[in-house]
Amino acid sequence: MDLSRFVRETDTKWRLEPFGAMRVPAVVFADEGLAAEMDDKVFQQIVNVATLPGIVGASYAMPDAHWGYGFPIGGVAAFDPDAGGVVSAGGVGFDISCGVRLLTTGLKRSDVEHCQETLADVLFTSVPAGLGSRGHIDLSPREMDAMLLGGASWAVTQGYGTSVDLERIEEHGQMAGAVPAAVSDRARERQRREMGTLGSGNHYLEVQEVTEIHDKDAASAFGLAQGDVVISIHCGSRGLGHQIGTEFLREMVIAAPGFGLELPDLELACAPIESDLGRRYLGAMRAAINCALANRQILTHLTRRAVLSVLPDADIRVVFDVSHNTCKQEDHRVDRRMRRLFVHRKGATRAFGPAHPDLPPALRTVGQPVLIGGSMGTMSYVMAGSGDGLAHAFASACHGAGRSMSRHQAMKHWRGRQVIDELRSRGILIRSPSARGVAEEAPGAYKDVSAVVDAAHAAGLARKVARLAPVVCVKG
Repeated sequence: MDLSRFVRETDTKWRLEPFGAMRVPAVVFADEGLAAEMDDKVFQQIVNVATLPGIVGASYAMPDAHWGYGFPIGGVAAFDPDAGGVVSAGGVGFDISCGVRLLTTGLKRSDVEHCQETLADVLFTSVPAGLGSRGHIDLSPREMDAMLLGGASWAVTQGYGTSVDLERIEEHGQMAGAVPAAVSDRARERQRREMGTLGSGNHYLEVQEVTEIHDKDAASAFGLAQGDVVISIHCGSRGLGHQIGTEFLREMVIAAPGFGLELPDLELACAPIESDLGRRYLGAMRAAINCALANRQILTHLTRRAVLSVLPDADIRVVFDVSHNTCKQEDHRVDRRMRRLFVHRKGATRAFGPAHPDLPPALRTVGQPVLIGGSMGTMSYVMAGSGDGLAHAFASACHGAGRSMSRHQAMKHWRGRQVIDELRSRGILIRSPSARGVAEEAPGAYKDVSAVVDAAHAAGLARKVARLAPVVCVKG
């Protein structure tokens, strides 16, 4: 990306003043290396987002930003319904509420070394993964409605985990405002047998070791110490979310002229928040958020059961569960007054700082956990929301490393067996139903996650708490 078009405000903040149809500036948070590596499509997409009606503040790109559908992945934008603001299905993405859940185990690395192979095998057989993977749950129409309304809370009532888990989940495990009736029969059918499954792509279940602590107070509040074994679960709303995104994008494209919307890119199809279409999309999207929360709750239960069958002394608890493909109604101070905004975070994580009332009491002194995923052989990170982040980008931070090459390009560079063998030589065990999927998700196909995290930390979006190294990865 040509940085000469931007004003460099700090070492990690680049500002593009409005031009053409832009209503607000575009802001990129990244160090010079990461910003320069972003492709020109990111530039065009943040400019396009800045032209949408009712946008507030700026069109933002996180340090891991790369080209996506409509919005860049790693894009953040907030819209005011009282100023004609819109909701965009492309600004949320197809995998609605894709996110990460982090679990502590009460174990140290030395506790799992003797049974690493067994643990990898048991997790792989216990947690369905891969393209089109099906679980053992078959939801009736009534159960589907209950799940779409109840999210993780519904899953707990069905015996998947305990109410204690819900205390450490965004929205306490249940997104308000879900409208199951807005979810099509096709979306429901796609999800009927997919609850409790990882899916494919960059989704994973990973056993990790805490290898470094950067913030002792926050780490203590999160229950993390050096040498601990933790587990990350990365997945979303599976076929249901994808179908909702597909259907509403199509409907928004058709309806745009009737709303008087001139779109610079049809992938930015949107609808006024206060329109019938906008409200229906929000109701369906919130139902998909609940689907994702329920899915990660069921996966937590399956993971607990699998780990305990190998390591009966384990004590698995939820650190936090965060989504990174959502649009959420939040109150933010803009121009010295509080405004009701609809914040789109696509490939970006909510990052509330200390004292935020929506956080559990145990986390209010340090801020919200922000979970940054790696890719099989790379580090992952735990960060914490900061007060500065609230002002910078509506309390948002990055969500991962971000791709540096497409899946097609990755297939030209690596073979699945090659990646699996190389990681095994480093003590990392991979289990996957697809060698092709492993090649597509090779660590080298992603940006340097440490550089992304350092940039987010330097920009004040969130602060570093702990670094995690992979031990076992079940890859979709």
